[in-house]
Amino acid sequence: MLMPSLAILAGLALLVWSADRFVEGASATATHFSVPPLLVGMVIVGFGTSAPEMVVSTNAALQGNPGLALGNGWGSNIANIALILGITALVNPITVHSLILRKELPILAGVTALAGVLAWNGSLSRMDGAILLGVFALLMTWSIVEGMRGGNDALAFETSTELQAHAMPLPRALMWLAVGLIVLIASSRLLVWGAVAIAQSLGVSDLIIGLTVVAVGTSLPELASCVAAARKGEHDIALGNVLGSNLFNTLAVVGIASAIAPVEVATEVLSRDFTVMAGLTLLLFVMGWGWRGRPGRVNRVEGAVLVAIYLGYTLLLMRSIGVI
Repeated sequence: MLMPSLAILAGLALLVWSADRFVEGASATATHFSVPPLLVGMVIVGFGTSAPEMVVSTNAALQGNPGLALGNGWGSNIANIALILGITALVNPITVHSLILRKELPILAGVTALAGVLAWNGSLSRMDGAILLGVFALLMTWSIVEGMRGGNDALAFETSTELQAHAMPLPRALMWLAVGLIVLIASSRLLVWGAVAIAQSLGVSDLIIGLTVVAVGTSLPELASCVAAARKGEHDIALGNVLGSNLFNTLAVVGIASAIAPVEVATEVLSRDFTVMAGLTLLLFVMGWGWRGRPGRVNRVEGAVLVAIYLGYTLLLMRSIGVI
């Protein structure tokens, strides 16, 4: 137990560090090649913040642990909305100004529903994975088009400000991009090994480990970036990180894993984990959309409710494995 526990701690620490370096390097590199700020915010940052989940789930599927991959993808979605966004709103209430994010809210609800439909028969096959990846390709095409023409969006302004604040020479940007990617892959392998070893020693499923320890760990980059953005008043970046990450998780992370190896989706996973994820996605839509001309907003009370939901969900998981 000692070595796997140390592997998880080291893997998570390196994962958070390398994801941050990877995002900074990729964003700065894109800026040097005159990529529009909105495109950086929608695609590059979204990919970078989901890179931990993507690499961990891919490694898990390749090593014959698809349950860990599914738990990581769906568990990260739950953690992103309930824990990450909840804590961020407690630090500083979030107001949504970006029209792009208002478009992404129903898209996220739609792809979540699609994931539920595909998993309803009790498994995600390679064909299901291909469908998810196909939708992901369409989403990326839409994101590129919107990113190229939506220069006046609030998200573009906030992203441009952040890029200017973290500007760096191209050689340094390329260095951090490469170092971040290499350490990301290595730390994910370390994390997967530790998580599988602990799951086997405790006699719990890979899915539960993926939904809890691994999901929260791979979501830590989003927590750091969302809280930092909210404290600086960059509300749209904070929400955009969560929306972008959840879209990547639902389509690319789970899609890649199930394309590599079919994933069994037990009845309790659909009734418990998917239901919680879908309910939180719907709740986020209601809070973030805005009504009667008022911008969407996640205030401190709603943030506290989201955190309480996550704590309740975690207790439910602990009860399911007999810990409490």
